[in-house]
Amino acid sequence: MLSDDILYLTVQELGERIRTHKISPVELTESYLARSEKVGPRLHAYATLTRELAIKEARTAESEIAAGKYRGPLHGIPYAAKDLLAVRGYPTTWGAKPYANQQFDYDATVIQKLRQAGAVLIGKAAMIELAGGMGYRFASASFTGAAHNPWNEGCWTCGSSSGSAAIVSSGMAAFAIGSETWGSIVCPSAFTGISGLRPTYGRVSRHGAMALAYSMDKLGPMARSAQDCGVILAAIAGHDASDPASLPAAFDFQFNGITNIAQKTLRVGWLTNAWKSISPGVEKRIQEAQEVVRKFAGSFAEAALPEGPWEAAAGLIISAECASAFDSLIESGRVAELADPEGRLGGYINQQISATDLVRANRVRRVLQLKMTELFNQFDVLATASLPVTASKLEANLDDELSFPDPLGGIGNFCGLPAISVPCGLAEDKLPVGLQFVGPALGEPAVLQAARSFQQETSWHKMHPAI
Repeated sequence: MLSDDILYLTVQELGERIRTHKISPVELTESYLARSEKVGPRLHAYATLTRELAIKEARTAESEIAAGKYRGPLHGIPYAAKDLLAVRGYPTTWGAKPYANQQFDYDATVIQKLRQAGAVLIGKAAMIELAGGMGYRFASASFTGAAHNPWNEGCWTCGSSSGSAAIVSSGMAAFAIGSETWGSIVCPSAFTGISGLRPTYGRVSRHGAMALAYSMDKLGPMARSAQDCGVILAAIAGHDASDPASLPAAFDFQFNGITNIAQKTLRVGWLTNAWKSISPGVEKRIQEAQEVVRKFAGSFAEAALPEGPWEAAAGLIISAECASAFDSLIESGRVAELADPEGRLGGYINQQISATDLVRANRVRRVLQLKMTELFNQFDVLATASLPVTASKLEANLDDELSFPDPLGGIGNFCGLPAISVPCGLAEDKLPVGLQFVGPALGEPAVLQAARSFQQETSWHKMHPAI
C-alpha cells in the first residue's frame, strides 16, 4: 500500500506521477480503497464503496496509459461522488432512509464526464438527508449517521456534502464531488481544511443529480488545492441538453492548468458586513490571510454587501422548490421516516408557501442580481471568512450553534455566483479556518486566480489531520 504522504498529494501531483509511470492507477486505487475501508466507517464518510467498479476503471486506465492513450490530468485518479449523483448499478440513497434501496439505470452527467476523463470512482459519499431541504437540527440527519471531522472526531464536517469533505480531508480519495444550494460546499470545505469550489449556476450539468431547489442547485469539486478544483471543474463543466438550466456551449469553462500565476491584476473587495461577529480564533487567522491577499491584489479596498431581505427570499425559494421536488414523499407520509425531527415536519410547512410569495421572492432576486452586478463593476472578487466559527460538536443543536445570519451564502447562491473556500490556518481549538473568494457570474477564472495566488503564498492547504 502507498504511504500517507502519497495519498495526500494533490490531483496535479498524482496525475504527473501516473503520467510518468511512477505510480500505478491500480495501486493508487487499491491504497485509497484500503484506507476507505479502514477509516471510512469510523468517520461515517461513505454511503457505498464501489470497489468492483473502481478496480475495473483503474485497470482500464492503467492499460490505456501503458498504451500511450493518456486522457489528461484526471486519468487514473480515484474520487468519490456525493450520494445524490446517480451511478448505474449502485444505490443512490440521497442520504435518506425512504430511498435506501433506490437505484438508477443510468449515470449522472458528471459521472459520465469524469469517466471520459479517466477518473476512477471509488465510492458514494455520505450526505445529509435530501441535502437538508426539509430542514434539520442535528448532524445525525443522515441515513449513515453524523460525519465525523478528521481534525477532531468529536466535531462535525458540516452539511450537506458532509461525507465528501470527510473523504478528502482524511486522504481516502484525491477529490470528491459535492453540491451546494446554500453553503454545502463552502461550509464543509472550511470545517475540514480543504479547497471547495461552488461553480456558477448552470456551469455544471445536474442531470442525474437529486433536485432540491431547481433554480439554486449546483455541483462542484472538493479537493486539496484551488489548482485541483480548476482542473476538476474543467472536466465536469459544459453544456448538457439533459439539464434545462445548463449554460450554452459558448460559456464552456476552460482551465489552462498553469501553476505559476501571471494573469490579470485582481481588484479585491474585502467584505465588512459578511458576518455580524467572528470568533476570536477565526478572526486572528482571517486578519493574517488579509495581509497575504493585500500582497498579490492589484487593488484592495473594503466592500459591503447590499442590504435587503435577500436571505429570507432565498430561503423561501429553496423551501418552495423543495416542496415541489419531494411532493410524493410528503404526500405519501414517508417523510416521517427521515432521521431528523425537523425534517419530518419541514415538507408540510414548505407546502404552505403561496405562489404570490414565490413570485415576490423571484422579483427580489432580480433586484439583488442588479445590485451585485454594480458591486462587481468595482471588484473582480470579494473576500471574507468562509464561516465565522470552526466546526461544531457532533451532538450540537445546529439551531443554537450555526444559526447566525449568512448574507453572503444567501446572496451568492441566490444569484448563482461562483465561490471557493480555501484553508487559511488553524484556530486555537486546532480546527481549520476557511477563507472565501466570491466572483460574479462566470467569474471562476478570477476566483481561482485569487485562491491559487493565496495558496502560492501559504502552505495551509498542504496540512492534513493525523488519522
